[in-house]
Amino acid sequence: MDSATYKIRKTFLIPLGLAVFLSFILLASALFLQLPIAKTIILAAFLLPICVIFAESSFRKVRMTEDTIEVNKLFRSKHLSYAELTAVDTIRVRKRVFISLSSENDFMILSNSYEHFGEILKKLVTGAPETVVSDETRQLAENPPKKCNDIFSAWLAVAVLTLIIFVQLRGAF
Repeated sequence: MDSATYKIRKTFLIPLGLAVFLSFILLASALFLQLPIAKTIILAAFLLPICVIFAESSFRKVRMTEDTIEVNKLFRSKHLSYAELTAVDTIRVRKRVFISLSSENDFMILSNSYEHFGEILKKLVTGAPETVVSDETRQLAENPPKKCNDIFSAWLAVAVLTLIIFVQLRGAF
């Protein structure tokens, strides 16, 4: 098995990045227009979690080699070897899928937010010991679901933020 690296889908990161950018524009316009301090504080409070989500998603990577799985996140990293896995299970909620990788001392959870999620599943099924992979995970590797509701939500946030900025700045000039 060759080494492969998987990142969060760009089709999600692009609208999320735009939403962060538009949120900063909205905050700057609120400060420029001297809107009530409560509105500015609420906007800043909204901006903090979206920035954290964007940063976390941008730096998240899964690297799979012949004998290990490595997950890199913002400021942290985890490694598991296929040999130490005790269970590979699947949790499915509509089109959202989570793969739980467990060992005696540690665990990882991967979601289908990664590009080429089907490849990740296939590599897990072939690399992990046969006895630890659940039947549901094997079935899912054959037909991984396509997930797009998070992309739609991110683009909806971009549209709403654009509309708010337009209305706010239209009234200023």
